[in-house]
Amino acid sequence: MLSPKRTKHRKQQKGRRGGQAKGGFALDFGRFGLMSLDRGFMTAQQIESGRVAINRHVKRGGQLWVRIFPDKPVCKKPAETRMGKGKGAPEGWVAVVKPGRLLFEMDGVAEDVAREAMRLCANKLPFGCRFVVRGEIQ
Repeated sequence: MLSPKRTKHRKQQKGRRGGQAKGGFALDFGRFGLMSLDRGFMTAQQIESGRVAINRHVKRGGQLWVRIFPDKPVCKKPAETRMGKGKGAPEGWVAVVKPGRLLFEMDGVAEDVAREAMRLCANKLPFGCRFVVRGEIQ
């Protein structure tokens, strides 16, 4: 699973997720991409399962770029614990995703193969996504 090698602080606040993506909205590496339509947190496990779904469909052909990284720790208190007594322990890592953010890019395969691979990947994600192609109006 993806996680940072080291961080400055062990715990982070949740933050506010409003607005559109400030960066990462243009196809920089490949010809095809998967763009988010909604906002949310994407866990390291979801990123990995999407990556595996794409690679399985294209039979490890072409090239794939993962454009997000889970760098935010999510804390959770144990089940059946009373309120108070501080924040819970870090449980996992998530990437903050805003509308317009590119999640995956790929190149070196035909468009219909890429479209189907991205559809399989989008089914594993917790928000809506759309397939984008370089050169088309987005």
